Amino acid sequence: MGKQSYRVCFCFRRWFHVGVSEPPEAIESLFNQYSENGIMTVDHLHRFLVEVQKERNPKKEDAQAIIDSMDVQLNLKHLHSSDQRKGLNLEAFFKYLLSEKNSPLCPSRGVHQDMKAPLSHYFIYTGHNSYLTGNQLNSKCSAGPIKDALRRGLRGIELDLWPSSKKKDGVEVCHGGTLTAPVDLTTCLETIKKYAFDASEYPVVITFEDHLPPNLQDKVAELVTGIFDKKDLLTADSDGSECLTEFPSPESLKGKIIISTKPPEDKAKDKENELHKSTSCHVNFPPFMKMFNHTRKKVCGQKAKHQEYPRPSASSSADEAEWGEEVPNLKGIVKTTNGSTNDKDYSDEEGSTNADGDSEKTQQNVVEAPKYRHLISMHAGKPKGGLKEWLKVEVDRVRRLSLSELQLERAVTKKYGQDIVRFTQSNVLRVYPKGLRIDSSNYNPLIAWSHGAQMVAFNMQGYGRPLWLMHGMFRANGGCGYVKKPEFLLEKTGLYRDLFDPEVNLPVKTTLKVTLYSGEGWDKEFHHTYFDACSPPDFYAKVGIAGVPGDTSSMTDQTEPIKDSWVPAWNKEFEFQLTVPELALLRIEIHERDDILQKDDFGGQTCLPVSELRQGIRAVPLHDRKGNEYKNVKLLMSFELI
Repeated sequence: MGKQSYRVCFCFRRWFHVGVSEPPEAIESLFNQYSENGIMTVDHLHRFLVEVQKERNPKKEDAQAIIDSMDVQLNLKHLHSSDQRKGLNLEAFFKYLLSEKNSPLCPSRGVHQDMKAPLSHYFIYTGHNSYLTGNQLNSKCSAGPIKDALRRGLRGIELDLWPSSKKKDGVEVCHGGTLTAPVDLTTCLETIKKYAFDASEYPVVITFEDHLPPNLQDKVAELVTGIFDKKDLLTADSDGSECLTEFPSPESLKGKIIISTKPPEDKAKDKENELHKSTSCHVNFPPFMKMFNHTRKKVCGQKAKHQEYPRPSASSSADEAEWGEEVPNLKGIVKTTNGSTNDKDYSDEEGSTNADGDSEKTQQNVVEAPKYRHLISMHAGKPKGGLKEWLKVEVDRVRRLSLSELQLERAVTKKYGQDIVRFTQSNVLRVYPKGLRIDSSNYNPLIAWSHGAQMVAFNMQGYGRPLWLMHGMFRANGGCGYVKKPEFLLEKTGLYRDLFDPEVNLPVKTTLKVTLYSGEGWDKEFHHTYFDACSPPDFYAKVGIAGVPGDTSSMTDQTEPIKDSWVPAWNKEFEFQLTVPELALLRIEIHERDDILQKDDFGGQTCLPVSELRQGIRAVPLHDRKGNEYKNVKLLMSFELI
């Protein structure tokens, strides 16, 4: 046990003992119950795995492998004489419980869900404006964030395509109408080709939000087919038809690239719009962006200084500045009854709609781009009319629809929720952040997931609680980027009457009991004055559930702070009654209390899918604000589903 010193009042120092992580009383009691004479043998450990850890058909060989691995790690072979039964002592048992092999999600399961259903039956890990390094207004565009997203396991990448401001017939990627400096499309596509299947072998969907005339659309097609091999692309007529009648399965699309955007209109349709002929690029921008629109070409060609959008100031809520805003529940959404279903979000990614229902993209695509059209296998677009027309299910074709978070929320509050569920049973719905999220913040993804939306697009370069939920959801199914939707979102009739409605009060299906024993590792990860210059940290924990409105709990359930300790022992129990555990995410946050500054420092977080939790006592690794796992910081917890 070492000591640490902290400076007080410039000339004095306080000394504190650095505690060592020790087994809590409950763990020591369990060890005594499953051991004899201070040794947990293979038979004891096997019984522990069955009765406490609820492992699926564990073998004695598994117990022996654990003992062998701990012997090597702790060099305990000297404890085992020839006439003594080999096993674990209390120290080794405690180390095993805190080891990577004892994680809350089974690492050996890998991809274990059925991957042979249509693509529309899965939640898909999706990014928004995947090329941005920071805020939506003046950050740099780069292929770096695309590489990071793919290596994290994302399967949905979005690129905004514009005519190049530097070279004729060139195409660049940037956030139009802002001060973001562009990156060349070729660089982005080459990055996708290189890293697309590093983390997962399942298909990558590239969403083009294009603002290009037909000649440049065909230029894009040439770039794509030149960079990707023909066998790697799912093209429009790969299955013998131009428009899919059913989406293929992720299993059948392993290693494939899917291009999704609104296809150029047929020549016959273009003739109807000859009065509106135009080959110029035009798009509606949010009001705050319009003042930058006239300088886009000028600024995009400059290597200017790019400042990250400032975080909330000290005068803002300290908790939001440190953690991001709390995840709003659907019940907290203001039920707007006035205004159009188009919601005036100024961020329509399918092309804005005129009074006669013809999109601007329809007007500009007078000349068909046949190569580009052939490239698009997941057709996108909004039919004429409002939500009712957008959500119509067509028998002979499937498509992708995009809604902003505001359009989705208003659709739900206007009783279109079950129409959305029905639409997403065969079609794909993409939801994206509202246009005013210039700080690259995000929204509550559960609203979209609970209505069946597959592609819930997030600003992955952002931070905060909503993004942690996104990370948590896609830790499921081996982290492959595809998570099978619960069956009740795919049933036309069944347990939830006609169609699932997350707003309906349902009976409790299961109860999750959580015990938080202790934590360790911060002293190895941070300098001893990182949290507090005058004393060791005062850690406390918050635990809650994110899910359907009836299951969602605010993060008010918390432990008491453990004063001046790097190895806090809380021994606190939590209990959550769940009506839809299939969509529930367990949220865990560690705060460090600072009574002087009246704000909490960030001590780590994680989010775990309840449906994949391993029962028993588990070592739960924590992550930083960006979702990267700490090397040493972990919690000892137990989970029980009743």
